[in-house]
Amino acid sequence: MKNWHLRDIILVTILAIFMGVIFWALNPVYTLLAAALAPLGLQPLANEILLGVWVMAGPLAGFIIRIPGAATLGEFLGAVVEMFLGGIWGASTLISGAIQGLGAEIGFAATGYKRFGWGTLALSTLTTTIVTFAWDLLRSGYATYHLNFLLLLFVVRLLSVFFFGGVLTKLIANLLIRAHVLPTTNR
Repeated sequence: MKNWHLRDIILVTILAIFMGVIFWALNPVYTLLAAALAPLGLQPLANEILLGVWVMAGPLAGFIIRIPGAATLGEFLGAVVEMFLGGIWGASTLISGAIQGLGAEIGFAATGYKRFGWGTLALSTLTTTIVTFAWDLLRSGYATYHLNFLLLLFVVRLLSVFFFGGVLTKLIANLLIRAHVLPTTNR
């Protein structure tokens, strides 16, 4: 396994700042989407639809940096940036960021930080979805929903996390390789 170097710390910080600004910019989108879905009784779907963006810093940092702790640190620092910019969830964003990062980290740890391809991203997507959904069962009261609605929320979350944390992460990594920012061994 690779050790942390100054280049890695700078890279995870830049990724976190970039993603934290995106997290913060997404807050009004979430508010509008939740308001639009509320009359239909589907307000919780707003969180599920957008969660893939909010958890993206973890898979992105883990996939690009490939050091134990990178996914957790990237997601947590992104949450710090969102909070300091005035995110709507305040300091609780830090707890969510740590949990989201841990969810992504579990996927990378399961492969021993040795394989970094579609399979690892898919695993990270799944572990992120499971860990964050379990958190929302406790924190957001999801446990009170009917089973069919819970299944809908889980599937929408999984698709969102897969698209943003999996597909988009892989595409960004490929662009960074083509731009010679990352070595070709990062495929």
